[in-house]
Amino acid sequence: MKVLALKIDVDTWRGTKQGVPRLIELLKRHAAGATFLFSLGPDHTGRAIKRVFRPGFMQKVSRTSVLEHYGLQTLLFGTLLPGPHIARSCADILRKTRQAGFETGIHTWDHIKWQDYVANKPAAWTRTEMRKAYDAYREIFDDSAPTHGAAGWQINETTLRQETEWGMRYAADTRGTHPFIPVLQDGSIACPQLPGTLPTLDELIGVDDITADNVADHLLSLTQAEPAFGHVFTLHAELEGMKLAAVFERLLQGWQKQGYQLVSLADYYARFNPAELPRGRVIMGSIAGRSGVLALQAPEDHSALQAPEETISSQIPTPAH
Repeated sequence: MKVLALKIDVDTWRGTKQGVPRLIELLKRHAAGATFLFSLGPDHTGRAIKRVFRPGFMQKVSRTSVLEHYGLQTLLFGTLLPGPHIARSCADILRKTRQAGFETGIHTWDHIKWQDYVANKPAAWTRTEMRKAYDAYREIFDDSAPTHGAAGWQINETTLRQETEWGMRYAADTRGTHPFIPVLQDGSIACPQLPGTLPTLDELIGVDDITADNVADHLLSLTQAEPAFGHVFTLHAELEGMKLAAVFERLLQGWQKQGYQLVSLADYYARFNPAELPRGRVIMGSIAGRSGVLALQAPEDHSALQAPEETISSQIPTPAH
């Protein structure tokens, strides 16, 4: 059976309040499974303004209508407006997501802080940020989080170690082609990674004549052939749960017509024997349509990724203690 896992990153207070309920309704209507990964601390989206100096960031902003998708209020959180605490103000929505039958997990504590700084932060900083999210999740659900998917696919080696120490069965912090077991720099292994295998809507729209009107057709063309390991698609509550909801519904319909079973990360992982998963390194590199570098599954064929030579060979950093 062809399988495609839906991983939903929830980045903001607005995405939690408005996007998540809409996505639950859409998924239930089409009998589709999914995993919701929540940001659990303050919404400081406005602090992303400092990324203006990052290569490729302004080009991405101009083609993906950031103001239209996120709203002016969200873009002021953490600067001119105080950032609302997502877990405290939206706990009922988080619980209702799980009650509706969907897997839930951790995305991050402070999305902007994690995405912008974790790659170069020491182990103590990383563990502190992860612990805040872990404790907030436990407070809401009275249970340990089953999985973690890092904000912006930004991690360091401590991230992988912490997930393993917590006993998580799998995590979704990387981009790549198939499930694998990360090998750390000292030769030890971390819990399995389920990398995202498909480009996201915000990476595609505005590139090579792809628009919101035809992006679903483009993505469906990428999934037409039956993949050996299935697919993991990352969507965002702020996009597919709001302005691009109609696009997401076309994708759901299209994937089901192609014969895919749409599942959570847990159901996707259950298809594999962990003892038989290949081992591989996590590296930092870039991909088309996204600014900066992110955590990637080290590919056998480097030409498949749009990574510069100086970053494709660099492993994820090992932070100082």
